[in-house]
Amino acid sequence: MDGRTIGIVAPGDMGGGVGQALAQAGHDVVTTLAGRSEASRARAERCGFRDLPDLDQVVREAALILSILPPASAIDLGREVAAAMTRTGARPAYMDCNAVSPATAARIADLIGAAGATFIDCGIIGWAPGKGPQPTRFYVSGPDLTLADALAVDGILVKGLGGEVGRASALKMLYAGLNKGRFSLMAAIATGAEAFGLLDELGEELSFSQGDTWSYMQGSIPRLPADAERWWPEMEQIAETLESAGVSGDFHHGAAWMLRLMAATPLSAETRETIDQNRTMAETVRIFAEHLEKPGK
Repeated sequence: MDGRTIGIVAPGDMGGGVGQALAQAGHDVVTTLAGRSEASRARAERCGFRDLPDLDQVVREAALILSILPPASAIDLGREVAAAMTRTGARPAYMDCNAVSPATAARIADLIGAAGATFIDCGIIGWAPGKGPQPTRFYVSGPDLTLADALAVDGILVKGLGGEVGRASALKMLYAGLNKGRFSLMAAIATGAEAFGLLDELGEELSFSQGDTWSYMQGSIPRLPADAERWWPEMEQIAETLESAGVSGDFHHGAAWMLRLMAATPLSAETRETIDQNRTMAETVRIFAEHLEKPGK
């Protein structure tokens, strides 16, 4: 196990970008592409990943494993890695970088701890390295953050939040609750306006009184369906986070509902790379409205 070897599961948009930044800094970045799509394989090769035959081999070779995948899969991967640790006897540190509640992070920490390995709680904020104007922020918490320092490369900023597992996840949930919750609210209002036949009138008023908001809605809403399938479980995790603090999670349950509606439309087949750049907001919310369940039915 080389201290500069870092495993990443899985090399999606964020995972691929993180892996590329680490590889360019001299790290040996490993993954397993067994069962992955050709698109994932091409991305991993482009970003400098070294493909290993299975998860057991990733666990054997890596000093640190990063879990970067949709939040609904976070616990399952933690369980699979813990089982691989038991089978192989290897104990790399495990960093959960997913958009999950503190309670979910604690469950994964228990799985990894039971296998005898170090757990690091992590919340990622920002675009994938190299895609945004600012470095990607890795907020980390947990009793042993030593290996997190390996991620402080060009394009990634690592910020410690103390020794308590859950603090990093909570910060991610709060940030995403505002950022992605705002997108969902805008989409819900625009869809409601379309259902009432008042989208043009709403747009005219917002153009007059809140021009920046209307412009933002027009640019952002057509892009949301590509992320809807990944984001709606995140909204449920945000609701759980707020409820654990005594704050209502109802708003984010509603945001999850709106994103599930988007995910039920044909537009959800798009990816960030294949979004129809010519589709307008009006055309987008018209499709959302067509999938609404009418009252009384």
